[in-house]
Amino acid sequence: MNINPDIDKPIFIQIAEQLEDSIFTKVFPEETKIPSTNEISVLLNINPHTVLKGMNMLVDEEIIYKKRGLGMFVKEGAVKKIRKKRQSQFYDQYVAALIDEASKLQMSKEEVISLIERGFEHECNPN
Repeated sequence: MNINPDIDKPIFIQIAEQLEDSIFTKVFPEETKIPSTNEISVLLNINPHTVLKGMNMLVDEEIIYKKRGLGMFVKEGAVKKIRKKRQSQFYDQYVAALIDEASKLQMSKEEVISLIERGFEHECNPN
């Protein structure tokens, strides 16, 4: 985990996002234990309460849960929930902006689709 205290994003949000990403990429599979608040706070040299605040965000989103006396665990279905959340964010951050810019450029739906297809072709055949 890498925390950057010099950016505007609060540290607890950075922690939540990095834990979420580790769950999404199956570094921490569903129904497995994640590192404790103390382990993460020592690793990153930050206050355990800051780590807990980030973890509580994931608890509120039902991505992780606490087993009393055992620690925090990844909830079953967490990856699906994260994927759905990220797809929604993808639309909000990229697709809506793309459509808005295409509209300003007076591009048709077909022209936009053609550009996207060209991008996929380039990605699949980079040479």
